[in-house]
Amino acid sequence: MKKVEFFSLKPEIELLKNEIMESIGEVLDSGKFIMDKNVKNFEQEICQYFGVKYAVSVNSGTDALVISLRACGIKEGDEVITTPFTFFATAEAISIIGAKPVFVDIDENTFNINPDLIEEKVNDKTKAILPVHLFGLPADMEKIMNIANRYGLVVIEDCAQSFGAKVRIGEEFFLTGTIGNAGAFSFFPTKNLGAYGDGGIIITNDEKVYEIASMLKNHGSKKKYYNEMLGYNSRLDEIQAAVLRKKLKYVDKFNQSRREIAKRYNQLLSSLSDFIELPLFDEKKYYHVFHQYSVKLKKGNRDELREFLQQKGVDTFVYYPYPIHKLPPYEGENYSLPVTEKICKQIISFPIYHFMDLENVDYVVQSLKEWAGIEIK
Repeated sequence: MKKVEFFSLKPEIELLKNEIMESIGEVLDSGKFIMDKNVKNFEQEICQYFGVKYAVSVNSGTDALVISLRACGIKEGDEVITTPFTFFATAEAISIIGAKPVFVDIDENTFNINPDLIEEKVNDKTKAILPVHLFGLPADMEKIMNIANRYGLVVIEDCAQSFGAKVRIGEEFFLTGTIGNAGAFSFFPTKNLGAYGDGGIIITNDEKVYEIASMLKNHGSKKKYYNEMLGYNSRLDEIQAAVLRKKLKYVDKFNQSRREIAKRYNQLLSSLSDFIELPLFDEKKYYHVFHQYSVKLKKGNRDELREFLQQKGVDTFVYYPYPIHKLPPYEGENYSLPVTEKICKQIISFPIYHFMDLENVDYVVQSLKEWAGIEIK
């Protein structure tokens, strides 16, 4: 039986192994593992990639969110508007600093926060909007920034899944993370740009945000042993920075590979439109980088489909089966977010990773057609 893994780093490692091993060897030879030249150079290279003034590397995407919120002045008692359809860390980061996440329902087509529902949640306690660019598709940043500017709100972009994605604002395309006050990225190994361990980074054009974030990641200090605030031990290590520096040179190629795979899925799955609603691929408005290839199941039982595909050797995953507002830390808030609750029951993700063999895409689609009872020509 054929086996189609949901995600694999094997093609990437085969491509880059010699380069990466050489870089790791140089770090080992140097004997310097914390905040040395690879970290500094990586931050500079990130600034060049995004065209921003400042980058602060940290040890995870979660810390990138926590530190971004604090560096942007969000404090205990403040309210931050965000989406309930994302990884738990988005809301968790808000709660960890004592602020309150205020959930707004999502758009049924993009799976991102619905900007048309944000304004009704703004009140005197609202200090920020934290949109998530889910699955590699940017949120509608033009509408979000208009609202933020109207009410004087901070915008922190959760870019954990959108490295290299772009969204159109007016006549120009902007990279996610460069539009709001700060952009928070994760380098978890499965990300479009992933480390071989944990890692994250914050980008900003605001010097004050940069200075505070730089202190917070290092126990609240600028000067060694002179700690000005309570911070964290959140430093990206030299080995991970060395790996990321090598991979950064290839990330656009990685993203283009994912887009080609997604296009193949979309073309081949068009005959299953009664069963599956395909992900948005609007190139006039978005540059989608397909961290995940997630579809909405319109007909049939999701669990039965997953079991059928598993028997055919095809891995699948569900991002995300539970709305955050229904999880124990937040369920007492009594939210009614019908679109999110519906999508959580319909969403399913098929295998995708850069340099995935297109024959595997064909096999996944063939298996899906077999499940749907569609004649395979």
